[in-house]
Amino acid sequence: MHLCLLRGHSWKNLPPQIEQPTGTVIVERCWQVPLPKEGKPARLHPRRHRVYRLVEDTKQRPQEDQQLILTQTVPKLGGRGDTVFVKKSLGRNQLIPRGQAVYASPENKAVFEEERRLLREGKPEERRQTRTGEMTVEFLKNSKLVVRMKNNVKWELTKELVCRHFLKELQLFVPPQALKIPEEPIRTWGDHWCEVSVNGIETVRMPMSVVNFERPKTLRYKEWLRRQREAGEKAAEQDGAGEEPPRAS
Repeated sequence: MHLCLLRGHSWKNLPPQIEQPTGTVIVERCWQVPLPKEGKPARLHPRRHRVYRLVEDTKQRPQEDQQLILTQTVPKLGGRGDTVFVKKSLGRNQLIPRGQAVYASPENKAVFEEERRLLREGKPEERRQTRTGEMTVEFLKNSKLVVRMKNNVKWELTKELVCRHFLKELQLFVPPQALKIPEEPIRTWGDHWCEVSVNGIETVRMPMSVVNFERPKTLRYKEWLRRQREAGEKAAEQDGAGEEPPRAS
């Protein structure tokens, strides 16, 4: 459907059954129609007042982004329940056909608002993990916690100490009520485990190593020694590979 609309007019003046089409050409008359007397129709010239000048072709407008609600986590876009603005081609051809998003209609917004309310107030079996929670779970599954304790004092590992090392080693804040460690006291170095509850929905069991505390300067020096040793071994291997075996006389 392709219609022309005179400049200065509005689609509100059209019959209700006619909606604004996607391809609309806005034009204006080259010669203005003189004002008629009150109560009389305007007098149009048979040729002059039928000459129009193009003002705008709405087909050439830049397309507006499409508003969608994600039904699942989509990389670089967001998580379930997030409202995003994407190109119409991306929404029509990929997100909606794959079931990854729905239109941001009032009904769909109400559904996801109710889902957010259940996430905050509902029972654990009715709650769903947020996008940030899913990223946190994935991060914990691929991480290992190192707890560094001194050897010149007596110590016993507590939840507060482990939470402090989560923030120091992994830059992750874990409240004590979301952490679980072995019931038997941990007073020596070794490999142990801990469990982290994410939003009270998923629990991740991850390895935890308790090692001797060393100052950062000492750690940097040991790391420098290790790199020097690896570089020397690599150079020795290259020199050995480059030597030719002796020829038999």
